[in-house]
Amino acid sequence: MLSRRLLLGSLAAGAVLAPAEGLIGKPRRGGRIRVAGIVASTSDALDPARAGNSSDYMRMFLLYSGLTQYDRGLAVKPGLAESIESDDNVVWTIRLRRGVQFHNGKSLDAGDVIHSLLRHRDPAVGSKVKAVAEQFASARRVNAHEVELRLTGPNPDLPIILAQPQFVIVENGRRDFSKVNGTGPFVLKAFAPGIRTIVQRNPNYWKPGQPYLDQIELIAIPDELSRVNALLSGDVQMCLAVSPGSVKRVRASSSHLVMETKSGLYTDLVMRQDNPVTGHPDFVLAMKHLMDRDLIKRALFRGFATIANDQPISPLDPYFNADIPQRAFDPHKAKFLLKRSGLLGTRLPVYVSPAATQSVDMGSILQEHAAQIGLNLAVNRVPSDGYWSTHWMKHPLTFGNINQRPTTDMMFSLFFKSGATENEAGWKNAKFDKLLLEARQSRDPVLRKAIYGEMQWMIHRSGGLGIPVFISLLDGYDRRIRGLEPIPFGGLAGYTFGEKVWLAA
Repeated sequence: MLSRRLLLGSLAAGAVLAPAEGLIGKPRRGGRIRVAGIVASTSDALDPARAGNSSDYMRMFLLYSGLTQYDRGLAVKPGLAESIESDDNVVWTIRLRRGVQFHNGKSLDAGDVIHSLLRHRDPAVGSKVKAVAEQFASARRVNAHEVELRLTGPNPDLPIILAQPQFVIVENGRRDFSKVNGTGPFVLKAFAPGIRTIVQRNPNYWKPGQPYLDQIELIAIPDELSRVNALLSGDVQMCLAVSPGSVKRVRASSSHLVMETKSGLYTDLVMRQDNPVTGHPDFVLAMKHLMDRDLIKRALFRGFATIANDQPISPLDPYFNADIPQRAFDPHKAKFLLKRSGLLGTRLPVYVSPAATQSVDMGSILQEHAAQIGLNLAVNRVPSDGYWSTHWMKHPLTFGNINQRPTTDMMFSLFFKSGATENEAGWKNAKFDKLLLEARQSRDPVLRKAIYGEMQWMIHRSGGLGIPVFISLLDGYDRRIRGLEPIPFGGLAGYTFGEKVWLAA
């Protein structure tokens, strides 16, 4: 079993907008399905280290396996590792499952794990999780099925971190990823970057009886209307990211269902702290009070969202601080703050894009409320293409869109730690950085919860982000699909649908 505390074990996973019988029944082997994601490009990856979007994540979990896996509550369970244990959260013993074979028949052993984990530290690999892997100080072969992994410092979240798609296991020495040799539920049949991925069932998968489908084709349809049309016409049998406005239409079909997964995904107003206007504390607080969260939840997300409170840890997370008073929509207070700051009457551009979920409409609502108190927000709508590289964090006011990360530490480390590459608002707080390190090194879960709670307070009070709601994930699927379950890490069972689903007769 996995030792130490396994974080996130109590998360509520989600709800299914479907009859209960849609998820039950005896698995049936056979059949082929097409699945539509939302992203495709010529840089589509077969190398797990380079996996950077939802389509990549699905592809990785079809072809490879991780040492651990998320369950529907985002707790982790054994994967290729039968156990991961530590007495001090620094030196970890990873014991491997025996009898696991790669697609080419090679047996899984300790060398594969050592190579897979340490390669992320090599700058030439270009790993998306290099910053996380830098804590892997060394990895030593104990025997053929046991690895000793030493960290640079304590981290009780290691089993959770290892469930990420980038940390799936590749064979020892593998550097050429033009071909795939994994231990995943499917074997690669065809791959055309930006077009499609076709996989077929791995007859030697290490989970007895799984997977159930013979073949899966993965494509991407970026336009939501086209994606839903493809689902309803039967061109695809599953799709990611149904918009709240399309749920009623899908549910009206006698052949299709929608699954809601509660998540910590959010679209946020980013107020750069290095700008004299958007970095002014009164301006930041005024903008937070101008967010009509109830309206955003009701009108933009049709109720498929949870009210947020200008900090990134959602109520799904066991470290969520429920004691922070909910910030209210209060235009009068916003006007007072802007007047006090001398910024009333200021004209400011705010950048929105379809790339940041519902930011276009969110910007319009904000603009209307701002105009009523004498603040002139000019909403600049820009295309999705290039938004994240050209506009996001590049202007004083932009919108971001952040997926839930598996641990509180990762959420804070990636987006709020001073100097972090994706610290959206450029918020810097030495005390916050110190607390982040203290929480990571603590072995006391009560103390960690107290520290993380204080850090949420700090972001709520002075962070440069307005976070109105946490957005539910909505997946559309054919009624004949069985076995699909909500996992908050991402859509379609946290992108692991491939080994779980089957087609009813």
